[in-house]
Amino acid sequence: MRILLVEDDPVLQAVMLRSLADAGHRVDAAGDFSTARHLWHVQAYDAVLLDLNLPLNERRDAEMVSGLTLLRERRTKGDKTPVLVLTARNRTDERIAGLDAGADDYLGKPFELAEVEARLRALVRRSHGADDQTQVGHLVLDRKARRILIQGQELTLPARELEVLWELMSPPGRTVSKKDLSNKLSDFEEALADNALEAFISRLRKKLAQSGASIRTLRGLGYLMEEERP
Repeated sequence: MRILLVEDDPVLQAVMLRSLADAGHRVDAAGDFSTARHLWHVQAYDAVLLDLNLPLNERRDAEMVSGLTLLRERRTKGDKTPVLVLTARNRTDERIAGLDAGADDYLGKPFELAEVEARLRALVRRSHGADDQTQVGHLVLDRKARRILIQGQELTLPARELEVLWELMSPPGRTVSKKDLSNKLSDFEEALADNALEAFISRLRKKLAQSGASIRTLRGLGYLMEEERP
């Protein structure tokens, strides 16, 4: 997943970055309101982890701003990205305020990183209308275990090929544009070139040859994962 982590505590931010990256996610981090606003404006995300008590900018003496201000702003613009609020402010009235502002879930500090992972998976699964397991032909994507199976046998894929396949199967049967795939695979500083994306698709097609699933190119639109036709 492509995730925006908004957390002003540098120690907690570093721990969460490492944990999410180890789980295979691509993460952009912001430690203040202005940076978070900029990143969320220029980049599409699968999910946002949002702290509530944020400095306005990088200055040490910056005034503090509620992350709910940013959340309301994005929701007003029609942004439906799943948002998990992470905060030490865990009173019932504050949770209600967060949910009313457009948060999808709320987790009080301190928390277990494994629970953050599980809640993220659930949020993104609901937003995509996908289950823990998705099957096309003999190809099975197990999101919880992060495994790809073909007729019960695990298929080991490099991280970026797995990301492409994950996106195409979340859920399958929908057209995914080159731009969306490129955004999910790019680092924030450098976009993924079209020929690099096409190389990933080409390698995946070869590896899925006996899976009963195929990746179809829709010229000018993108790619579609579907059951292989006789």
